[in-house]
Amino acid sequence: MVQAKFGLPQIAVRQLEIYTTAVLLATLRPPHPPREEKCRQVMEEISKTSCQYYRSMVYENPEFLSYFHEATPQAELGFLNIGSRPTRRKASTGISHLRAIPWVFAWTQTRLVLPAWLGVGIGLEDACNKGYKEDMQAMYKEWPFFQSTIDLIEMVLAKADISISNHYDEVLVSDGRRILGEKLRSELAATEKFVLVVSGHEKLSENNRILRRLIESRLPYLNPMNMLQVEILRRLRQDDDNNKLRDALLITINGIAAGMRNTG
Repeated sequence: MVQAKFGLPQIAVRQLEIYTTAVLLATLRPPHPPREEKCRQVMEEISKTSCQYYRSMVYENPEFLSYFHEATPQAELGFLNIGSRPTRRKASTGISHLRAIPWVFAWTQTRLVLPAWLGVGIGLEDACNKGYKEDMQAMYKEWPFFQSTIDLIEMVLAKADISISNHYDEVLVSDGRRILGEKLRSELAATEKFVLVVSGHEKLSENNRILRRLIESRLPYLNPMNMLQVEILRRLRQDDDNNKLRDALLITINGIAAGMRNTG
């Protein structure tokens, strides 16, 4: 990401202009708080429900950690020269000791991008069931913080791909754990549904056509790299001392990261 944003002088200057403009706008014209206190209450309820679901899935589901190791290249990231620190804080296999960047990075590689949206759909659905649908639609139009949050989730969902994630499961995940992947992909589809309900858009990132066009233009190059990565992972896990396969995996990881842009 540093190379992409600051690798060339002209791009670096443009990037600094964007950062400077954002700081000036936030300082001189800070965003307005929600007009009604009820908006904060709705936001708190969404957050609470989302957090509870996220923790129940990631920390309390006994199959989740094993599924994570099988379905993503997380274990293989430790062999690659892509960071200044190890992927874990301690010599433990637990989720709590995994650093935040490889946690997001691994899910981004498989196009599920799970940490960005897991729990959001449940939170929005629960709020709709409680009669807050119109309130959330008004919040999206009138509260910049809420609008920005929903727009960011829309952007990530536009980059996710259920069929690609399913292919990782079919090739890499043991039969008994694939049901968990199916559940997660079902939740991804539900999240997209309720995010669109709140934003009022017919398609993801409908209000940002440039971003949507950029995402769509990269897919013809991104999808084949995912297919290659799945096959390389399958072979590498049967022959983990194969340096040629490791080098090939590094190329796919760099390519997918460049195509997805959201690396962690």
